[in-house]
Amino acid sequence: MIKEKLLLATTNQGKAKEILSYLSDLCITIFTLKDIDQTGFFTEDKKSFRENARGKSLFYNKFWPNLTIAEDSGLEIEHLNGAPGVLSARFSEPQATDEKNIQKVLELMKGVPFEQRKARFVSCFVLSQKGKILKEIIEYVEGFIAFDKKGRYGFGYDPIFFYPPLRKTFAELLPEEKNRVSHRGRSLKKLKVFLGGYLDLTPKA
Repeated sequence: MIKEKLLLATTNQGKAKEILSYLSDLCITIFTLKDIDQTGFFTEDKKSFRENARGKSLFYNKFWPNLTIAEDSGLEIEHLNGAPGVLSARFSEPQATDEKNIQKVLELMKGVPFEQRKARFVSCFVLSQKGKILKEIIEYVEGFIAFDKKGRYGFGYDPIFFYPPLRKTFAELLPEEKNRVSHRGRSLKKLKVFLGGYLDLTPKA
């Protein structure tokens, strides 16, 4: 069987690993930005996750003849009026690290009681081809900002995102556990169903 080709428009290795793992049983070959020749990088300067994902997908699709998928995701904290939001990856500074972003959030939330630490992760996927958007998916997962970091898995804000149903932070969950409940996992579930139908794919036995 000839495998379909899909470009995953990201340089975030943690995100790429999660997506590749989730879609691995479909008959597709997934490429990332390091696999293609491109001119420049898309600047994620829009005001919403949807706008960033749409722009990124269409931008990189110009350099790629097949399906292109882009995601924008991040953390929204109620007490901080939705921040860090679309600035999640660069909340502390333009070339931020996960650790610096986490420390900034914890500092801003210092002294805030647990019941006022509501937060949610947002994930928006956009699939495009030949300059046209084929599918948009946006999903959320609700939780709270923990008082301290816990766990050694995941990436980004996972160590401080407490998920009440499992009474653990996302960083305390094994990758397969996180994928079942996370914002990205929920989006990928819908994306997988769409791809299966659109490309007439069935998972490998």
